[in-house]
Amino acid sequence: MASIESIDIPAAHGRLEALLRLPDDADESSAWAAVICHPHPLGQGTMHNKVVFTLAKAISNAGAPALRFNFRGVGRSTGVYDDGVGESEDAETAIAWLAQRFPRAGIILAGFSFGAWVGLPVGCRSRHIKALIGAGVPAGTLPMAALETCAKPKLIVQGARDEYGPLENLAIWFEGLPEPKHLHIIPDESHFFQRSLPILESVVSQWVQDLLAAKTE
Repeated sequence: MASIESIDIPAAHGRLEALLRLPDDADESSAWAAVICHPHPLGQGTMHNKVVFTLAKAISNAGAPALRFNFRGVGRSTGVYDDGVGESEDAETAIAWLAQRFPRAGIILAGFSFGAWVGLPVGCRSRHIKALIGAGVPAGTLPMAALETCAKPKLIVQGARDEYGPLENLAIWFEGLPEPKHLHIIPDESHFFQRSLPILESVVSQWVQDLLAAKTE
């Protein structure tokens, strides 16, 4: 059974409300940890979103601590919505906190929808981030230049009927990503993975397990 810690992360605008999900054997020597970014605040996106929760569960079940947090102006996080600019700073703040908590860990940046749009570019340029997970990537609006030199391992999970990241846009976007990369398409699924959360959990958990295994070889 995983344990959950409720945390207030100090931020320039005050605090970020966060939850840290810890596997039973997690400690400061953990080889991997993850930070997870939630969907659009103006669409009622929070760290309690079902997809965000599933990502945290999948990652922690694979053996890595998983931190989800509320962007500024959401829940008990201070500040106000900032059209992605301030939210990128929030992601950097959460990453820095997690890197201090688990100083030996390679950190995974995972994001769903707006969380992927904000988080993936942040993760590409962060020295702490060693791998990336995008779920429901809004490929039509995520600039290719933000990831075109990102040679970190990348997992992208998308519904075949994603209305915010249609497959024709995703295919072009994914083709431009450098290796290593893996794309998993879930048939007949929409942006919100409403019928496929167990599949999402299984795909992400296995990919993270493979990361952990590779680091210990």
